[in-house]
Amino acid sequence: MQDWNNIRNQFPVLKTQVNGYALSYLDNGASSQMPESVITRLASYHQHEHANIHRGVHYLSQTATTTYEETRRLVADFLNAESLEQIIFTTGTTDSINLVAESWGSSFLSDGDEIILSEMEHHANIVPWQMIAQKTGANIKVIPLLDNGELDLDIYANLLNERTKMVAVVHVSNTLGTVNPVSEIIAMAKNVGARVLIDGAQATPHMAVNLQELGADFYTFSAHKMCGPTGFGVLYGNKSLLEAMPPYRGGGDMIDKVSFSGTTYNDLPHKFEAGTPPIASGVVFGEALRYLNKIGMDEIAQRESYLLKYAMKGFKSLQRLQLFGTSNNKTAVISFLLDDIHPTDAGTILDKYGVAVRTGHHCTQPIMERFGIPGTIRASLSFYNNEADIDALINGIKETQSFFN
Repeated sequence: MQDWNNIRNQFPVLKTQVNGYALSYLDNGASSQMPESVITRLASYHQHEHANIHRGVHYLSQTATTTYEETRRLVADFLNAESLEQIIFTTGTTDSINLVAESWGSSFLSDGDEIILSEMEHHANIVPWQMIAQKTGANIKVIPLLDNGELDLDIYANLLNERTKMVAVVHVSNTLGTVNPVSEIIAMAKNVGARVLIDGAQATPHMAVNLQELGADFYTFSAHKMCGPTGFGVLYGNKSLLEAMPPYRGGGDMIDKVSFSGTTYNDLPHKFEAGTPPIASGVVFGEALRYLNKIGMDEIAQRESYLLKYAMKGFKSLQRLQLFGTSNNKTAVISFLLDDIHPTDAGTILDKYGVAVRTGHHCTQPIMERFGIPGTIRASLSFYNNEADIDALINGIKETQSFFN
């Protein structure tokens, strides 16, 4: 049994006071916070281990290389990946999707081919596909949303055909919290010979992910949503596809031999990792993974499920409120509107009471268009939140409604 109060105390930023109120940080969907052990690991690396990696023969370079590459092993274990060669380090989910869209898309898409996306995608899983579709002549099809925030899988089944070459969908919606049935989505795509990319940015912080069971060709996520640093992310890829894809960027470390008569490229995973990487961020992310592993992803999922139930009980006491994303299978994300109060105005009032939420379209404008709204107020919880954070949100909503009415 976890001591959740002790775990919460390991996050220094949660002791912050805002306008005399204790900070209730409910913007974890945008970025999570770091525990003390992860923060101190950054300082320790710079104090004792910092050097460029992979090519140096001296002690510091060898030490930094070993530590950085240990993070790759931790990621592979975390995902239950088949091999280290499948783990490509990027700057984040957006970078990973752009890599696949450009490198895979430019090689395997042609005029008349079809890409299937969903209406709940983050802009990062829409725009790169639009760009490569325009470049290759491929067409984009869209799985629509049902009223409860789930995907219409009947229409998805009808969209699939022999021209479908890629299905790119989110594992968990950052706006609605909906957990998509990705195993089923992947299996349906495979039946027509399509490749599948899963945007896992909102899944990996909240649940265990087993990629050998899922069978996705590509899977992406970001460190900063998992108690880690910004500017660091992961692309998992089907090894045969990664070997067939051309490099995404050129430079140092991604090469085998360079001459003006021609260049050959490095083996996986380095073929896609040009230049000096964010070494410190990679090392620190390894520490974040150790921290999450120590707690256990199943424990984290159970804790957040409890917090969501507690929050929904509080929301039932509120009036003149509309919820978006009411699927029974969802993470601890609550998107809502208060009467005709603009989301930004509501978020500003909530901030006065120390409640940090996200307002706006959350980089999911197609969702807002689907529901005919300008945006939502989004409270996204993590395992280190507690009942007091949720009580502060409920009370803040009541104060906000009182202020505007």
